[in-house]
Amino acid sequence: MAAGLFEGQYVWHPAADDRVLASVCVDIRAGRWASARAALTEARGDFSLRAHRSLVVASEAADSDLAERWLAEEPVPEAALVWARVAVHRALRAADAGDGRAEALERIALSACERASAMSPADPTPWVAKLAMARLHRPRDPAPQGLLTAPPGPWRLFAHVLSLDPWHREAHHRFLAFFFARHGGSVNAAWDVAAFLSQRAPADSALRLLPLVALVESYNPTQLLAERVWEEPQWRSAALAAYQNWLPTVAGYRFTPVLDLAYLGHALLMAKREFEARAVLTAMGPYASRMPWCAFGDPVEQLSRARRACGLPVPPSV
Repeated sequence: MAAGLFEGQYVWHPAADDRVLASVCVDIRAGRWASARAALTEARGDFSLRAHRSLVVASEAADSDLAERWLAEEPVPEAALVWARVAVHRALRAADAGDGRAEALERIALSACERASAMSPADPTPWVAKLAMARLHRPRDPAPQGLLTAPPGPWRLFAHVLSLDPWHREAHHRFLAFFFARHGGSVNAAWDVAAFLSQRAPADSALRLLPLVALVESYNPTQLLAERVWEEPQWRSAALAAYQNWLPTVAGYRFTPVLDLAYLGHALLMAKREFEARAVLTAMGPYASRMPWCAFGDPVEQLSRARRACGLPVPPSV
């Protein structure tokens, strides 16, 4: 699916150009779930789409009792999945806020994930939701051979997800996030894991962008020449390889992969490859994501700065 043309304003909604999902979000806010059931049922055979849609639906439903009511009235796999996603969202939010209810919410979320996986054993999505919570209790499974730092982590849980879907995008990102310094890991461990995971992925996979994600995560503006790191050969090569091998596949996606495009466009621009960055930012159309731009300042200003550097239009007020 090709993104729409930029018409003067950014669209920040995570549904992007998945019009079915955008309509579902409207219904969720109105307390209706029939369209969510249909959208997730249609995505049963497309784990990437199912993960994306269920995550966005859960973000819309997290501050209401819709997931609980839906599951009580219709105990179907889609309702169980949304409840698991909502429960995980609440548990992580509580933990990050230092809420005293965090442990109880985590137990509820783990139970919800187990119920969802039991109702749909072939679906990796409930296991991915469970993987998102691994940073709360820091499992220490030994790392496989091939990693310089050999960082312990939720390797067994990750391996189970991969047995269901070897190249699951969200699973890889959740797993990598476990090793971020802000979650109790380290910069070196995150780089090591990102390199390990990306190298085993197909050349035309979006997972080849994982090292660029780790690089943004490690950005420290107080370090000397911090913004010149992207110009180093290893990072420039990673960005150019993704531009050459992955970007051409984006037209075949069912929705525009805004976040992946943003990481790639940002990396190319930082590497002084404005020509390639222009093509990537154009492929995003009007759709925008907070990351990676918010790691460097106000996301609206940073995205507009990037577009100007590539000779692309920006919203008139920016």
